[in-house]
Amino acid sequence: MGGVGGAGVAAPGGRAPLRATGGDGARRGAAIIDCHVHLNNYHEETAVSLDESLDRLQAAMAEAGVAHARVLASYLVNPNRPSAAEVVRAVERVRNVSVVAGISYLNYKERDLRELADFLSAGLVKGLKLYPGYEPFYPHDHRLQVVYELAEEFDVPVMIHCGDTFSEHGRLKYAHPLEVDEVAVDHPRVKLVICHLGNPWLVDCMEVLYKNKNVYADISGLILGAFTEAFEDYMEEQIHEVILYAGEASRLLYGTDWPICSMKSYVDFMQQLKLSDGDRQAILYENARKLFKLPLPPAEPSHA
Repeated sequence: MGGVGGAGVAAPGGRAPLRATGGDGARRGAAIIDCHVHLNNYHEETAVSLDESLDRLQAAMAEAGVAHARVLASYLVNPNRPSAAEVVRAVERVRNVSVVAGISYLNYKERDLRELADFLSAGLVKGLKLYPGYEPFYPHDHRLQVVYELAEEFDVPVMIHCGDTFSEHGRLKYAHPLEVDEVAVDHPRVKLVICHLGNPWLVDCMEVLYKNKNVYADISGLILGAFTEAFEDYMEEQIHEVILYAGEASRLLYGTDWPICSMKSYVDFMQQLKLSDGDRQAILYENARKLFKLPLPPAEPSHA
């Protein structure tokens, strides 16, 4: 299986617990959950170990003032893309990071689902991730029925890649957000997350949210690297339009796609959006805290 598979979950020896130290965002009093990060090496020439990737994640979180991050395991497993089991072991004593297991449509086996069920039962995995577009399947494919049943049984969200792919070998027809509508209708008790706002199909994404109350969307992966001023202006207008279309911000989630995107640049972008304090707080923290049932305190009410 892609993201699921590997050895057990004993804690790695000798690794001290890591904690968020808080950065600029934290000093401003912002509570932030980044619901979409990775510990993959995307460039072999600069590859680092899993532990070093986790240390870099902690440093980026501290700089950006992020209180909690959700690591999404890949559908692939190779020396540069750790399995869900490897990520679970790496973060087991890290209190400000939780794991979403990536699932390979092409490669998962029954034993992988049993391992995944064990992780879910133990609370070591807090969600599932599918990668249509990167693999050639639609999210409503019958082979995924067991995945949605597993998500319903353990009441965890299924995150679904939608929109553009980081790889030129991706097939975009499988990654259109409208394909999620059929899943939402067939599985009304399963909470689904359209990743990346389905970019560039943002309006289609918001129609799926507007129609289906069990569908959410994250705003991750809208850029590579850091925001430029021109693109900030463009995306600000787009995000305002999608919130207006959806009618509320209660099902939008903050995420970056780190390390592909700059965590600090993303936080700065969010802080300058013309949102009400309530909507900003909901997107940055409260929506994800509730959806993923994270053991974090509620955000303090805004008095602005």
